[in-house]
Amino acid sequence: MKITAAITGVGSYVPDYVLTNKELETLVDTTDEWIVSRTGIQERHILKGENQGTSVMAIKAVEQLLAKTNTSAAEIDLLICATTTPDLVFPATANIISAAIGTTKAFSFDMQAACSGFLYALTTGAQFIQSGTYKKVVVVGADKMSSIIDYTDRSTCIIFGDGAGAVLLEPTTDGLGLLDHELCSDGRGEQHLHQKAGGSRRPPSAETVANREHFVYQEGAAVFKFAVKNMADVAAQVADRNHLSANDITWLVPHQANKRIIDATAQRVGIGPEKVMLTIHKYGNTTNATIPLCLADYEQQLRKGDNLIFAAFGGGFTWGALYVKWAYNPSGIMN
Repeated sequence: MKITAAITGVGSYVPDYVLTNKELETLVDTTDEWIVSRTGIQERHILKGENQGTSVMAIKAVEQLLAKTNTSAAEIDLLICATTTPDLVFPATANIISAAIGTTKAFSFDMQAACSGFLYALTTGAQFIQSGTYKKVVVVGADKMSSIIDYTDRSTCIIFGDGAGAVLLEPTTDGLGLLDHELCSDGRGEQHLHQKAGGSRRPPSAETVANREHFVYQEGAAVFKFAVKNMADVAAQVADRNHLSANDITWLVPHQANKRIIDATAQRVGIGPEKVMLTIHKYGNTTNATIPLCLADYEQQLRKGDNLIFAAFGGGFTWGALYVKWAYNPSGIMN
């Protein structure tokens, strides 16, 4: 029997502090109506406090995941953290998470593919399961986007929030789990969406800080156009390749970047809004955390055998789609 990697549990965490559109109106020239009409975002959660990095949220999400799945940290074979905002340049945030939760045999590493990173990491983790190498792999998507957002730039500060989500991958031979994927990238997109300084090309300096080069830079119109076409096309491609009609798809699980991009992707796949997981209104764009946060919020509505299409698009450019057959029922419902 063919081994596939099934998602067998989900954990999540968002910080307590809620940044509303009304509060943003006091920071930049914008309005609640303008933000909601163009993005669908009403509020986002922000991680506050000194010395609080992405790992703080990721650790809480993984701890919840382990508790819900009755899994000990010692059982974990591999932990991958998809993040664009690591705690440090090194060591990897995944290493920090592993130490905090007390894993004893897992190796761990970070994956950076901007907003598509969780899909990249999920697919990578699945390979270790499918090959028979490992039995339990944790994939975390987490970002503290507030750490690289310029709160004087109204084009970006309205979009992003902080959060973390984690899933457990385990082997199955029941035809469930991650069944297909299509991952893509085009480095020519760098000019439209990037962070100007902070890496080896332009290390931090008094000049880069003064010039506000350590924040997200985005050319919204170009990114929107590319995202609408490619995220929608790749989702449709994966659905078509697996002979999934609109009726066959139980849920579209899209990266929560912009409500209009989500709507365009659903329309391209041919499904109505009732089949689209939507959390952007309360979390904003949490980059690598958006898809696992969707799974956590909708977990009680998912049923074993449901057909899910994950789709994402990120800076770089990166984009991709996965076909996942859900592997378990909510607690209290018989398999």
